[in-house]
Amino acid sequence: MEDEEIVPYSATGISIFARFIFMYLLYTKKSTNNLSLLFCVLNMASSSLWMKYSIDISDNPIMVRSSADLILFFISASYIIHNKYNNNNNNNNKNKNNIIIPES
Repeated sequence: MEDEEIVPYSATGISIFARFIFMYLLYTKKSTNNLSLLFCVLNMASSSLWMKYSIDISDNPIMVRSSADLILFFISASYIIHNKYNNNNNNNNKNKNNIIIPES
């Protein structure tokens, strides 16, 4: 690897590492936060644009980072949606079990 490529690949590594920390926090906190989902969706759009740009200029470090970001944010968004769906189902089931039927 040439000296000129060390900085962009280091930045890519740090960025991907940060995404894994974000994913770990999502997993441990079982997030269903709408802001987390919005964050993921906006970053997926941004990563898609960066990927197109990196292909246009043939820049491999940016291409690796944007494709990794896109995949990781897609996984995170899917996880948030999955948790939101499960929480809604669990809350609906709890409400059904707490129905009091008056005696006639």
